[in-house]
Amino acid sequence: MQLTRPPSPHLRPFLRLLWASAPEGEPPTRTGAREHVLPTGGMHLVFRLSGPPLRLFDDTRDLHGHTVGYAIVGGARAAFYLRDVSVATRSVGAQLHPGAARLLLGAPEDALSGRHTPLDALWGERQTCDALEQLHATADDPARQLDVFEALLTQRLAAAALPRTSPRGLHPAVAASLGQMRRDTPASIATLVAHSGYSHRRFIALFRTAIGLAPKEYARVMRFDRVLALAADDPARAWADIAFAAGYSDQAHLSREFSALAGLSPQAWRQTGATSPRHVPAVSAAGQIPSRR
Repeated sequence: MQLTRPPSPHLRPFLRLLWASAPEGEPPTRTGAREHVLPTGGMHLVFRLSGPPLRLFDDTRDLHGHTVGYAIVGGARAAFYLRDVSVATRSVGAQLHPGAARLLLGAPEDALSGRHTPLDALWGERQTCDALEQLHATADDPARQLDVFEALLTQRLAAAALPRTSPRGLHPAVAASLGQMRRDTPASIATLVAHSGYSHRRFIALFRTAIGLAPKEYARVMRFDRVLALAADDPARAWADIAFAAGYSDQAHLSREFSALAGLSPQAWRQTGATSPRHVPAVSAAGQIPSRR
């Protein structure tokens, strides 16, 4: 079961989405099960409320992985990461808007990108434990969990000094470029730089600080995002057609980019039958991708 909802109005400048999830019934154990989590270009904050702490793997050859914790910040990434899903867990989380990390977490996006950070390294151990305790107290009511989660984040904002120019402190040149990069036909990086009024080097630095990725990396993920949306919308659509619609030079170009960002080919991704386009079963030890159909 998963409950998703938009944040309350006062949090919408900072949060894109809230969710609370829980397995149905007694979750089975799938020893060794892993999944590829595909990039969104954004950040998320998650509290795991059951099961083991989050375990990540460097790559498919990493048999042991490393644990991160129960309260985690996932920084912006330009490629997939591999995580343990042997036990289904309860969790509550949020997707952050660009520029919100400094106010909600106490660190800018570029300091947190490309990795997972234990929340206690940012909030401190006491505040993180208090948050986990409050969320555990509402474990049987997902809607109430999200209310408590919002209250915790509201407290963080109240303690932060909000900039007067922009509620998230997002530089106007970066804010303008984001809108252009999310269009069906996005502007080139050179065009974005020219419109910003800054030098190429300065614009790249402003963008990376605010988003956690360089403009070229972010544009690459946004184009990949369009591919996932098109493929999920029509599972029978030809990859050549999707490549053209998403702005790739040809199907081979799409295939190379897809494999680099997702860790598997477009056809392998489609064959998994994954219920979520961004959470895809990893290849098993036998070299086959287990189907969820």
